[in-house]
Amino acid sequence: MARLRAILTSASALTLSSVATAQTDAPTDAKAIERAFDATISSQDQLDWLKTMSSEPNHVGSPHDKANAEFMLAKFKEWGWDAKIETFSVLYPTPISTTVEMLAPEKIVLGGQEPPVAGDDTSANTAGALPPYVAFQGDGDVTADLVYVNYGLPDDYKALARRGVDVKGKIAIARYGVGWRGLKPKLAQEHGAVGTIIYSDPADDGYGEGDVYPKGGARNANGVQRGSVADMTVYPGDPLTPGIGSVPGAKRLSRTDAQTILKIPVLPMSYGDAQKLLQRLGGPISPASFHGGLPITYHMGGDGAVKVHLAVKSDWSQKPVYNVIATLKGAIYPDQWVLRGNHHDGWVFGASDPLSGNVAMMSEAKALGALWAQGWRPARTIVYTGWDAEEPMLLGSTEWAEQHAAELKAKGVIYINTDGNGRGFLQAEGSHDFQHLVNGVAADVIDPETNATVAARRAAAIRVGAYDKRGRVDEAALAAAEKGGDFPLGALGSGSDYSAFLQHLGLPALNIGFGGEEESGGVYHSIYDSYHHMTTFDDPGLKYGAALSKTVGRLVLRVADSATPPQRFGDFATTVATYLSEIKKLAEDRRTQDGKREKLLADGAFGLASDPLKPVAAPPPEARTPFIEFAVLENAVDRLQTAAMRYDAAYADKGGKLDPARRAQLNAQIRDIDQLLLDERGLPGRPWYKNLIYAPGRFTGYGAKTLPGVREAIEERRFDDSAVFAERTAKVLADYAARLDAARGTIEGG
Repeated sequence: MARLRAILTSASALTLSSVATAQTDAPTDAKAIERAFDATISSQDQLDWLKTMSSEPNHVGSPHDKANAEFMLAKFKEWGWDAKIETFSVLYPTPISTTVEMLAPEKIVLGGQEPPVAGDDTSANTAGALPPYVAFQGDGDVTADLVYVNYGLPDDYKALARRGVDVKGKIAIARYGVGWRGLKPKLAQEHGAVGTIIYSDPADDGYGEGDVYPKGGARNANGVQRGSVADMTVYPGDPLTPGIGSVPGAKRLSRTDAQTILKIPVLPMSYGDAQKLLQRLGGPISPASFHGGLPITYHMGGDGAVKVHLAVKSDWSQKPVYNVIATLKGAIYPDQWVLRGNHHDGWVFGASDPLSGNVAMMSEAKALGALWAQGWRPARTIVYTGWDAEEPMLLGSTEWAEQHAAELKAKGVIYINTDGNGRGFLQAEGSHDFQHLVNGVAADVIDPETNATVAARRAAAIRVGAYDKRGRVDEAALAAAEKGGDFPLGALGSGSDYSAFLQHLGLPALNIGFGGEEESGGVYHSIYDSYHHMTTFDDPGLKYGAALSKTVGRLVLRVADSATPPQRFGDFATTVATYLSEIKKLAEDRRTQDGKREKLLADGAFGLASDPLKPVAAPPPEARTPFIEFAVLENAVDRLQTAAMRYDAAYADKGGKLDPARRAQLNAQIRDIDQLLLDERGLPGRPWYKNLIYAPGRFTGYGAKTLPGVREAIEERRFDDSAVFAERTAKVLADYAARLDAARGTIEGG
């Protein structure tokens, strides 16, 4: 490891020394460049920008959203970047009217804007804000009985069915958490519900977590989580232009034909309002997994005790999207792009999500601009992007990526994302060929609270968490923490602007942030996500904002200025082998569980075990999980591991000594290697998602499914698909291994 890092650093220095500089005071070696970069990073800058950008409602189409884009544009130009705003026109519904009220057993009007709180100046500045709502629900006006569906996920509906409760023709009320927001009304709709309410339970982000705002950072009884409920697991971006940029002349679907727009009305709700409904429900008492933190007995309803009126009417017009695109042209490889982005739109003020990450990105841009002014030039072109319309469904980044797809696939080296920031520990997910790069950076950045490296602080947290038995232990991360190895990157699902780059275009991607000690979850997507909350409970002084800038800035610099992008493919191969082991265990565990269920059904055990006064029916019979043929995938993973090991060894031995012709050939072979992980046919039912290694789960949304074609086929009992996607996944891995073999030949002079 140390030898490879030394070679990469040396290669970076060699590349930089070959770049002509306009002034003699420009730093010329990698460490000096990073020190000069750090010297320009200022937490005070970030505080000033954050206060300005979070001072007014910042939703898509608002005056302040545009003003923020123009503010960023002016700053980028001031810092020497070639910058512009690129505009798209997207379908984005905003509410004209919203109604939610209980009609029986008594009439209570619910909903409405959150009230201001003492000490938070912007919480009273809501004249230009939209009321609490969710985007891309289906307008409607319905009155029906209420059913409580817990988190509203597939297992919850199984639990309801076993207790004789059905949501058909009713309004479902689900709590936020566990699965992605949009899955809750989607599944309710599929089960026949006519409307959905989603509320924040205090057990998840309210007083069950800590003192509520403004005393503490947790969600108070009035806080409402807004969000999008578009079916992002089918495709993100403008629902009317899947796969193409939403520009003038683009062919658009009708709204009724757009797969990602729901058909039933949906509204979010505070737990203060939700309690008024839930405490009046009758029907069966719910199982323990349904119990939240409200001081009530959680019943499932469905007995007609509570009747609710729910209505939403929206303005379904096109809205402008303002993407800020800024470029520093590379001096050696101008047609190789290192992309970095964060979005600037929020649901209301958006101080934590997204602006804390956005101002960190602006600090990086200022520091890179200062280096540019001194005469430094990056070897590769650096492209910084301030996305608009991320919150509704990754609209700005997706439309830009779709519009520029051919150029991005021809030039893109990596996309590095942030999306808000907090206080605490480095969190990193992404393409595993860049895992060693991230670990190298983590070992060089200092934690602002402890003066240890961020890598050392993270290692300590993992070891102590395992000792104290706090949550699930990641054995690979624990082993790295105990033995001093590289921390594994998490896999990327969706929910932020990396999605189009990684899962549609096949560019490697990283998502970086600090967190674990902030309290921003308690004000997530509410009016209380404010400058006051951010600087009081999440990152006082924005010290971790500066740490984020230094972390991501190093990633950008090290990729931009390396002789060959600093990838280590053995990490990717080892990770894929782990994913295959998980899938094999999944199939084995399912077969075992299926056998147990069959025996319990045959013995009548479910009926005997059920309380006659609180009956729970037996689960329905299901076909037993068959033995699945994994040989083709096992062979492909084995070949990948061999090819990756040999490539890494060859590069460590000879990568620093390549002549210019072989260097150019190697870079061409490696630059687009991750695009080989795409299958143009895509995943079942959602062909927009083409990456066969990483995808958002159909029933997790934000959460990743790895080797998704095979894994989800087993989970969803589509056993014929499991064989099909074992073959397809093996094919992309074999192509990847073959490219590594060819690149190794280039290194070795063959």
